[in-house]
Amino acid sequence: MTRLKLKKLEEYLQCVDGFEKPKLLLEQYPTPPHIAACITHCMQEQYDDIEGKLVADLGSGCGMLSIGATLLGALLTIGFELDDAAVNTFRQNVLDMELPNVDCIRADVLQVPNGKWDKAFDTVVMNPPFGTKHNAGMDMRFLDVGTRLATGAVYSLHKTSTR
Repeated sequence: MTRLKLKKLEEYLQCVDGFEKPKLLLEQYPTPPHIAACITHCMQEQYDDIEGKLVADLGSGCGMLSIGATLLGALLTIGFELDDAAVNTFRQNVLDMELPNVDCIRADVLQVPNGKWDKAFDTVVMNPPFGTKHNAGMDMRFLDVGTRLATGAVYSLHKTSTR
């Protein structure tokens, strides 16, 4: 597969629609295209954790990181998202970009059943809720699930103030 350059990846990700009405209690802050492109590109170019891999995106929102992973050659990317509106936007983004190997499952990441998805993914990526809206420690709970689902690397964004 031809390697996608960082600049081109960011251009594609700028076409991904975000939240129409973000829910603050769910901490629905979009991952900007530039950050998503840099993270996913680094995951692939420096660590070879995307191309040909099964990738999960926890708390996937509208699909920015999932789509980035897919554009970089993931064999299959599955997003897990609680919010119906975000799932619908995710799926529309995938349709608009005509990406066949990415999907989103409507699910509470913290309620993903033990066993079914355990060690099912090579790589897990997430931009979890940081735990700043009456849900302290939420990011670490997402990280716990990510380590359960991954056989390889887990990439997660965190806010310094929630250490």
